[in-house]
Amino acid sequence: MRVISVLQNQTQEHAPACALATQTPEVTRRSLLKGGGVLMGTLAAGSPLALLAPSTTWALALQTLTQAEGDTLLQMGRALFPHPQLPDAVYALLVKDLDGSAAASADAARDLRAGIASLDHLAGGSFLKASAGRRLEAVKAMEGQAFFNTVRGKCVTALYDNEMAFAVFGYEGAAWEKGGYLTRGFQDLTWLPDPSAEASPPSS
Repeated sequence: MRVISVLQNQTQEHAPACALATQTPEVTRRSLLKGGGVLMGTLAAGSPLALLAPSTTWALALQTLTQAEGDTLLQMGRALFPHPQLPDAVYALLVKDLDGSAAASADAARDLRAGIASLDHLAGGSFLKASAGRRLEAVKAMEGQAFFNTVRGKCVTALYDNEMAFAVFGYEGAAWEKGGYLTRGFQDLTWLPDPSAEASPPSS
């Protein structure tokens, strides 16, 4: 089986940099032997990422968190910032960042595990087995707490500042080095109404 890693970058132009580096199954087995968990999944056939990626199977080897802990944080990310069009591989970047914090600090690892335990309790025993509505209630109940703020803060950069999300949302990247957007894609959005003539006069 060939998997792609969400841990490394690839410099291939126009490809999702955080998603496309290849990784052998032996790497994930080593992670298990070290005590960390492994998150794995597949990209939907025909999706923007599946069309760009060398494989539809992805994996994230965790340094400190278990698979269940990683899955819980991934689903919390989905409850906080729900985007049905984003695959789990993008939300796994949130888990990657939080796992990195846990690996670097015993206090951070303890706080994450305590927060996950609270989520399970608020969800009736298991956050992962709870319905989407129950998960959202559990997350809302923790709003304002340090754990909630930590995960939400990581979500902002992990979910939106990466080329996988750019590919899904249709963001073409910075344009200043290519002459700006005025004559390059300024009005090619399909999800916003066309501006009025007064708001968008022709360029001189």
